[in-house]
Amino acid sequence: MTVSKLTVAVPVYNERERVGAAMKELLSTPLPVETEVIVVDDGSTDGTWEQLAQLPLPEHVRLIRHPRNKGKGAALRTALDAATGDVFVPFDADLEYDASDLAACLQPLIRGDTDVVYGTRAFGSHTAFSFWFVIGNKLLALWTNVLFNCYLSDIETCFKMARTEVLRGISLRSDDFDIEAELTAKLLRAGHRPYEVPINYKARTREQGKKIEWQDGVRALWVIARIRYGGR
Repeated sequence: MTVSKLTVAVPVYNERERVGAAMKELLSTPLPVETEVIVVDDGSTDGTWEQLAQLPLPEHVRLIRHPRNKGKGAALRTALDAATGDVFVPFDADLEYDASDLAACLQPLIRGDTDVVYGTRAFGSHTAFSFWFVIGNKLLALWTNVLFNCYLSDIETCFKMARTEVLRGISLRSDDFDIEAELTAKLLRAGHRPYEVPINYKARTREQGKKIEWQDGVRALWVIARIRYGGR
């Protein structure tokens, strides 16, 4: 199957200080296929939507707004419903990820090697949010590998690139950050084994707006186990 169009979903919530730079980086990144960008403002209250409205965005960028905050998962599902590309990938507007890595992630799909690619992060002292953040990420990967008899190194990465029809076929339901765990567990349960591509990463601090909490990791453990043993 060929790749003719990529949909990049950008969920944003209270990112007024960063969304302009993130969009500039994304839109200036050359990609080997036609691209559409769907930005979903998830009920921001800090002026993010107004900032987006003022940006000189090209025609292939679409803006969608949730009237109230629903969560990252809900924003991604909104973008997935609206996507017209045959490949779909999230791109967070927090400047933790490098848009140029999207091209590398596309290559296994273009070659026909896989239907799912994960951009996997290598944590170092200058890239990690905290020691416990990294340990929690590794624990989630280990838990997933044990339950599904696979070997994934990073299940929480933002760069989960897959054929749109595959994502629509696994019936995502999560509204919050546990969308990452749900997506991985349902892909694995459906028989997909993500192709891993190394990517760049630099975590921001809590003071810079890091939103994920330890409770999100606990929920992710439960979501993975529930789906592994037959839950929806």
